Amino acid sequence: MGSTSAENNGTGGVGRRDLIKRSAALGLISVPTMSFLSACASSGGDDNGDKAESGEKTAKNPLGVNDTAGMEFVLFDGGFGKEYAEDAVKIYEKNFPKAKVKFSATQKIQSTLQPRFNQGTPPDLIDNSGAEQMDMGVLAGKNQLTDLTALLDAPSYDDPNKKVRDTLRPGIVEMGQLEGDPVWIMYYAYTVYGVWYSQKALDSLDATYPETWDEMLAVCEKAKKKGMAGWTYAGKYPYYLPFSLYPMIGKVGGVEVLDAIDNLEPNAWKHPAVKACFEAYYELYKKGYILKGTPGLDHIQSQTAWAKGKALFIPNGSWVENESANVIPADFNLAVSAPTGIDSSDKMPFGTIWASGGEPFIVPAKAKNGAGGMEQLRIMLSEASSKNFTSKVKSLTAYNGGTEGITLTPGLKSGVAALEKAGDNVVNPRMQDWYVQLQKEKIGVSGLGEMMAGRLTPAEAMKKIQAYADETAKDTSIKHYKHQ
Repeated sequence: MGSTSAENNGTGGVGRRDLIKRSAALGLISVPTMSFLSACASSGGDDNGDKAESGEKTAKNPLGVNDTAGMEFVLFDGGFGKEYAEDAVKIYEKNFPKAKVKFSATQKIQSTLQPRFNQGTPPDLIDNSGAEQMDMGVLAGKNQLTDLTALLDAPSYDDPNKKVRDTLRPGIVEMGQLEGDPVWIMYYAYTVYGVWYSQKALDSLDATYPETWDEMLAVCEKAKKKGMAGWTYAGKYPYYLPFSLYPMIGKVGGVEVLDAIDNLEPNAWKHPAVKACFEAYYELYKKGYILKGTPGLDHIQSQTAWAKGKALFIPNGSWVENESANVIPADFNLAVSAPTGIDSSDKMPFGTIWASGGEPFIVPAKAKNGAGGMEQLRIMLSEASSKNFTSKVKSLTAYNGGTEGITLTPGLKSGVAALEKAGDNVVNPRMQDWYVQLQKEKIGVSGLGEMMAGRLTPAEAMKKIQAYADETAKDTSIKHYKHQ
C-alpha cells in the first residue's frame, strides 16, 4: 500500500479520497479498530441515560430533534475543505437557535474518535474519511452505528411530499448498506469515473469520441501520426485503469459480470466479456498507443503529461479537474466520457458509466443527539447546501440535482452530461471499497499493471487475477460481502 501515503499528502487529492479514503482504512486499520471495538463492545454500561430527550415531531422538525440539545459534528479536513459543512451548520443553528453546535475538523479521524467510541461518548455526526478512516464493516458489526433509514424516509428539506431517499442519485442508498437492509452510511459526494480528455485536442484530430473499439484504435492512430499518444495512466498505481475498464466490462457483458467479480465467484475473471476487454486494452499497448514511460509515472506525472497534450485519453475520477487545475490549460475544454465498448453486440448501451458516492457520513449508535446528526445531514441534502458544495469544490453531491444556476466548470459540466446520457445505466463496482488490497495491490499492480506494461498476456493476467480472487474468497480473516 506504499502509494497511499504519497497520494494523501497535501490538498491535491480532493476526490483522491474517493479512491483511497476507503482504502488505507479498510486495508490497514481493521486490526486496531477491531480490538478497540471489541473492548468497547465488552465495556458494557448503558449510556442511554446521557441521550438527549426527543423533541416534538412537526412538519419542520420531522426527525423530532430536541431544540435545546447540543449537537456535535466532526468533519474530515481534506481536499473538500470545511466551508461547505460550516455553512450547513449555520442553517442548523438558525433552525434550532437554542441548540449549541460544536463543530470541528480533523485529519486524524481514528485517533481522535476511537477513544470516544470506547468511552461511549462519540459525536453525533462524523465524516468518516481520509487515511485514518474507521472500518465501517467493523463499526456496523459491533452495533456502533445508527441505521439511517429514519433519515431516508423523512420528508426532504425542500419538498415535504418527497422523501429524502427520493432525492438521491442512483446507488447512494445501496452503497450505504453493508449487507441487507440497514443503511449505515450516507455518502455525500458523488464521483464520475471514466475516460477524460481535451475536447480541443479531439477536435484538432477531426475526431469524435469513439463508441466502438475499432473507432478507438482509429482515433489513437490519428493521434500517433500527430505525435501524440492515445493513452496514459497512473503506471505506478494502475488501479486507476478500472475506472474505465470495469464499466467497459459491465457494458460488454452486463452488470452481472461485475457482480460476479465483486462476489468473488470462481471463474468470474474468465468471463468472455473480461477476456474481450483485457484484449482490447492490451491492443493499446501492442500497437504503441500508450505514452512511452507510462508504467513509471505516478498519478500526478501522468495527469501532467496528459494535460500538456502528450496523450489524448486518461482513465480517472472527477477529482482530476481540481487536482490538475494548475496544469490544465485554460482552453483545454476538459471532458469525460463513458468507456468505449467493443461493438454493437455489447449487452449495455454506449453511455454506461461508473459513478458512485464518496465522503461517508455516519451517526454513532451512542450519539447523545443522533436525531440532530441526522437532521444536519437532511439540511446538507437540500438543494441549497448541495449547490453550495458543488460551486465551492467542483464536485457533485448525493443530491440528484443542485446544478441549476451554477456556472459549472468544463469537467463538471461534462460529468453532468455523461450522467444524463447514462440514465439508468450507471454501474457501481464494489471491489475498491469491499476488498481494498485485492483491488489495489493484486488486480491493479500485479495484474493490470503488468499486462499494460507488456509483461503479461491478457490470458496470463486473467489467470493471475482469478487466483488472487480465489485466495481472497478462501481467506477467513477477511470479511466477505455479496450483492444482495
